[in-house]
Amino acid sequence: MRDVTLVDLYDHHITQKFVNRSGMAHAICCAYHAFDLALIHHVHPDLAAKAAFLHDIGHFTWYKDGKWDYSLYKAYDIHAIKGAERAHKLLIRLGEHPRNAKEIALAVLLHTDSYLPHGHLELKPLQHVVALADEADEEPKGRHHYRKIDDKTARDWLQSLDRKIDAYLSDQKTS
Repeated sequence: MRDVTLVDLYDHHITQKFVNRSGMAHAICCAYHAFDLALIHHVHPDLAAKAAFLHDIGHFTWYKDGKWDYSLYKAYDIHAIKGAERAHKLLIRLGEHPRNAKEIALAVLLHTDSYLPHGHLELKPLQHVVALADEADEEPKGRHHYRKIDDKTARDWLQSLDRKIDAYLSDQKTS
């Protein structure tokens, strides 16, 4: 039994505020990619889906003269740092085990290296899966953040992914 589901996360006002800002459709698609990638890379699918769903919860909207400015975002954004903090606090508040909340927050922190000085990171498998899930859903100039999804469809997709995760975890207990 999981402590926190994707629907639990979706229903929280913090998620609604900040994940909607960064793109709910993108977050949900990344959660699905992360689930599939987790199975391939032998990573816990629940942690992967949650981290991918929350990976952009730290986004700030970079505007100049009333229009989105992608160059400002690329130059100054540190959304992964803020996102790791927000994700951790939210997960703890909802009752996620602290060990899992930390692993998820670290995957959110390391899903991109855009804010780091040039170099190479050695990612743990969960962190790698979340980065791959984000890359799998990217569109040029950040357009993936602007795809729309209605509330009913978002909830249905997350409930479906929660069922897939539960089924996988149940199968693992019986094998």
